[in-house]
Amino acid sequence: MKNIVWRISAKVSKLILFALIMFGCKQDPVLWKVVSTQQVISEYVASREDFSEFNKILESTGLNSLLAVRGPYTLFLPSDEQMKAYYTEKGVKSYTEFSEDFLKTLTLNHIINRQIESGDIGLGAISEPNAIGDFIVTEFVGSDIILNKKSKIIKRDILASNGVVHHIGKVLDPIAKNVYEVLSGNPSYSIFTEGLRRTNLKDTLQIISFMYGKKPARTRFTILAIADSTFNRFGITSINDLIAKYTNAPDSITYLNNGFYRYMEYHCLANTYFLSDLRLNTNLYPTLTYDNNVSITVDTDYKINLDPKTKEYTSFVIDLSNNPAKNGTVHTILGLLPVQQPRPVTLVWETTDHFDMKQGDYYTKYYERWFDGQNTFANIKWEGDYLLYYYKINHGLIRDDALSMSGWWWVEVTTPKIMKGKYRITGNIWSGQINYAVYVDGVNTALIKTSDPANSTTWAEVEWTTTTTHKVKIVNTSPGLLFWDTIIFTPIN
Repeated sequence: MKNIVWRISAKVSKLILFALIMFGCKQDPVLWKVVSTQQVISEYVASREDFSEFNKILESTGLNSLLAVRGPYTLFLPSDEQMKAYYTEKGVKSYTEFSEDFLKTLTLNHIINRQIESGDIGLGAISEPNAIGDFIVTEFVGSDIILNKKSKIIKRDILASNGVVHHIGKVLDPIAKNVYEVLSGNPSYSIFTEGLRRTNLKDTLQIISFMYGKKPARTRFTILAIADSTFNRFGITSINDLIAKYTNAPDSITYLNNGFYRYMEYHCLANTYFLSDLRLNTNLYPTLTYDNNVSITVDTDYKINLDPKTKEYTSFVIDLSNNPAKNGTVHTILGLLPVQQPRPVTLVWETTDHFDMKQGDYYTKYYERWFDGQNTFANIKWEGDYLLYYYKINHGLIRDDALSMSGWWWVEVTTPKIMKGKYRITGNIWSGQINYAVYVDGVNTALIKTSDPANSTTWAEVEWTTTTTHKVKIVNTSPGLLFWDTIIFTPIN
């Protein structure tokens, strides 16, 4: 079987190479290189009697064919003993009692479309979502790796010719609860949960997906939750106590500018950040609040809103954090975390970091181009022959991607909200073969020449009095190629 697959792959690869040459694509073809004579993953599972239950499910759903092709894939594989324990937990005697849709979801929940070996796993979550779009939480008990709080990897890094297999000690049950349901199902967080309910923030936090164009897009949230026991230490024993602490207008706590509403909203981040997603040193992360961010410093601890003078901060309760949800994660913090405006820090922002751009299958995988410069993306506008999503591994770009244009053009991007303050703005223009003008919020701030250093020439010095988004536009004054990777906002003290 594997030889047939390899022969077919070789023939297909030759046809792809021929097509690329004929149609003049400039991107180098990526061929599947067989790096071993080991079995493909589907063959490995089928050859082991102790994994016959999972193999039957693979065959019944047709997903064994997925694990027989190129990949690379990661499979978290439960044994027959674990599968039968799962049947008992679900009140069935056989996998045949599950619907076909559930079996597909269950199987894909154990598969990642990338090779993840044990050395790639840290505290937080696996960097790539699984085949149903959920992130698998990862933690350590001693040297043991625990998945989704429950399943230990009992045998690691079994290499196959199209990926890697890990034996696990418990079936990974598909995550079904949203972040609000994770909290509301735990009585230890009754005050905080009631705050989300009364402000109506729960309605937003229960959204798992929505239609974006012709396909669903996933929502992602992070909740910095506070347990009742922590509130109690500060003399807060009920939701009314908490409301009274942060507002004098308890009848208007659903209003955006109400103090209590802003307090609860400040604990809700507008993306999913497991502990492994929090970057070293001090960085700002967007809250649902329209005009604020939260500061998190990672050094000897995970520190929220670290005061550089007093060294005080709000900490995470590590053991009670990284709780997986269908639309994000819930962390537990040890403190009240009142609303505050964090001081500005250096922001290195990638020009490809836009929600709508990330919805494409091409994102961080291959090139894509567009021709409508006004209606394709909400926060990228351009004029020129076309805009290219450029993707090339190991070419000096932060995430191996950039915005690219050629000929005569202009392109404008809208940034995420940036804390008010004074900044020096620079950019990483990878080409350096063009002259161009820079505009910040519609004002011409610089004329850059090909002789100017690409990464250190100042585009602007600005002082912003509000925390909001901004527009940065570059217009070439000589024809040529653009590869625009990042904009850097450096605070000026």
